[in-house]
Formats: sequence, C-alpha cells, structure tokens
Amino acid sequence: MGSVVCAFFCRFSWHPACMTTAVCFCMTEAILIFSLDSSPFFFCSIKAKVRIHWMMQVFAVIFGSVGLIFIVSSKNISESLHLTSWHSFLGLGTLIAVCGQLLCGLFLLFPQLINTYSVARLRLYHATCGLVTYLMATATVVLGLCSDWFKSQVNGVLWYICLIVPVIPALVIMNQINNGYLSKKKIEI
Repeated sequence: MGSVVCAFFCRFSWHPACMTTAVCFCMTEAILIFSLDSSPFFFCSIKAKVRIHWMMQVFAVIFGSVGLIFIVSSKNISESLHLTSWHSFLGLGTLIAVCGQLLCGLFLLFPQLINTYSVARLRLYHATCGLVTYLMATATVVLGLCSDWFKSQVNGVLWYICLIVPVIPALVIMNQINNGYLSKKKIEI
C-alpha cells in the first residue's frame, strides 16, 4: 500500500508541473512573441516570429500531453474516478480547444491545404479562438489552485501570489490581442 501511495504522489506531482509549464510559460510566450512591448524577439521578422510561435505551441502541447499522461496514470494507479471536478472538465475542454487551434494554425502555415479565400479572416479567427483557448487554460490553472491538494500544499499570502501569477499574463494577452486584431476598424469579412 505504501508503494502505491508513493507512486501516486510521485506521478501526480508531475501533472501540475507539466501543465503549468505548458500554460504559464510555453503558451504565454508563444502568444507574446507578437507583442512589440513584451517580446524579447521584437527585432525578428514576422516569419521568424511565426516559427517561434509554432515551436512554443508544440512545446505547450508536448508538456500538456505529458501532464495529461501523468494525471491519468496517477488516477488509474490510485483507482480514483476521472473527470470529477470543474478543473478536470475545463481541462478536457481546453485540450479539445488546443487541438482545434493546432489544426487552424496548420492551415495558416499551409493555406494551400484548404480552399480559403481569406487567410486574413482565418488569422482573425485563429487569434480570437486562441484568446478564448488561452483564457480557458488560465481558468483551468486557477481552478487547479483552488483544489484541496494545492491548498494543502500552499496557503496564506503565497496562495494569493500563485493566483495572481497566471492572471496577470492573461490580462496582458487579452490587451495585446484586442489591440492587434479586434479593435481595428471593421475588418472586412
């Protein structure tokens, strides 16, 4: 029994580490790469930024997939039920949205794969849906911070600091996408 508990906690602890790396580092930096204010790659061409964005999103998917594998295996070992919280349901929805964003991003990289008459429209949809997906990922992280497991590990002022860490970049990214895509005068669609 003791080895099962140890195996559970050893695997479970990798889930938040992988997911936080995927959302709070990879996804955030992949989106901020296009910001003139927040990107260390401001000197790069748009083509280079698109490649870096693509690579960072691939890393986010890899870390997210590894995190998913850890939580599924940890739940299976402990014989716990899957999908029993808002965190898990929103996490599954986020995973589905990320897969859709990946597909849309591939179509933007290779527009000849689809019959689209407006790459600009597809880019707008990708940015808008990307913002929604990022906000879903941020909400999933925040719900994870509200879990009994996390609250037993971190409490007091540190918990509030951990809560602010994913929220501030989300506000910056909302502002960036709003200024870059959504606030322009009527986009011809």
